Amino acid sequence: MIFAIVLLRSCAMIVGDYIYLEVKAVSPTAILVITRILKVFLAITSAFLILLILMHRGKGGGLSDMFGGGLTKNAGTSGVAEKNLNRWTVIIALIWVAIIIALGLMYKFHLI
Repeated sequence: MIFAIVLLRSCAMIVGDYIYLEVKAVSPTAILVITRILKVFLAITSAFLILLILMHRGKGGGLSDMFGGGLTKNAGTSGVAEKNLNRWTVIIALIWVAIIIALGLMYKFHLI
């Protein structure tokens, strides 16, 4: 969210309990380029997040066994690989959420 504010060259004034946000003039082509880059990153992180979630080992029962998750119980993945997979999933999910928030703010303030 911080990078979105920096990219938009905005200034905030805090008066009492209110925050006034003043967006300075930014060329429309720069906003379109930023929007397109964010949308491309959103598509890439969405696909990568789906792949990472599908790589997780099923804990038994539910949909994971229905799609073949029960077969990996005997495979015995290492704890380190599972921890690294969890870390990467969380990192990609946080990036995905930051992109969604940035695009949402751009839509809210009619920059797109």
